Amino acid sequence: MRGFNPAILQDRGLDAALSAVVARSPIPVRLDVDVSPRPPSTVESTAYFVVAEALTNVAKHSGATQARVSIARRGDRLAIDVTDNGTGGADSSRGTGLHGLTDRVHALGGWMQVLSPVGGPTTVLVELPCAS
Repeated sequence: MRGFNPAILQDRGLDAALSAVVARSPIPVRLDVDVSPRPPSTVESTAYFVVAEALTNVAKHSGATQARVSIARRGDRLAIDVTDNGTGGADSSRGTGLHGLTDRVHALGGWMQVLSPVGGPTTVLVELPCAS
């Protein structure tokens, strides 16, 4: 069952799925993905939604002209870094988007931190456990 995951994520993994997200972004995004071996599907799904929501926030709220997404498997952890060159000031307590992502990450035993000083840049850092 695919649930709410895009077919490309299930079939081809994070690199292909996130490449599709980046291709639709209204601002240029550099994407670096190194997730071998492939993480469990729950981790892939969470990583996909973290990046997709973070890039949506960048496009809607940041005033950024570019962003970078880096995802790497480091042993039994998946590290995600989404950074933009926008105006900063993102606050997870002021809306449901970042708060919902934090809840999703914590449900898997991971952690998430948003660094967003006024004036920018904004960085969303996430680590997810990959133990199956």
